[in-house]
Amino acid sequence: MAATESVPAGGDGIVPSERVIQNTVALDGDNADIARARRLASAFLTGVQAEHGLPVSQRAMDLTQLVVSELVTNSRKYAPGPILVDLRIAGDTVEVVVWDSNSVLPVARAADAGRVGQHGLEIVMAVAQSFAAHREPVGKRIAVRIALLDDPDGAVAGRTPF
Repeated sequence: MAATESVPAGGDGIVPSERVIQNTVALDGDNADIARARRLASAFLTGVQAEHGLPVSQRAMDLTQLVVSELVTNSRKYAPGPILVDLRIAGDTVEVVVWDSNSVLPVARAADAGRVGQHGLEIVMAVAQSFAAHREPVGKRIAVRIALLDDPDGAVAGRTPF
């Protein structure tokens, strides 16, 4: 597992004096990937709190692990080969980016209480502040943002554009 990095920002709209906190890991595409990705997410956010003093709600911790688990599960199911998971702090959110080798973009299915399984993308989109899927020269990249803190009134934070 790669160590959490804090690197100078630049070229991406972030003020140069800000530091980007991120962690990227390549997964092999084996059966241990989902659990490994969840541990990565938990360790990353725990490190953000301990090493950088940023507050992270328990809800953000749980939702980040859920999102990582669902996205890596879909990558393992539909894309052969390696998976890249990138976690980074972007303002008051954690951004989860998952790349895989399949260029077909995911499509959320219509709600169907009778359907067994295949609700992962619906769940991810429901809990995220923002969701984006982009084709890459090879494969695709899914990016999701989750608020680090809960709304003071306990409401789910609103969606914001990427």
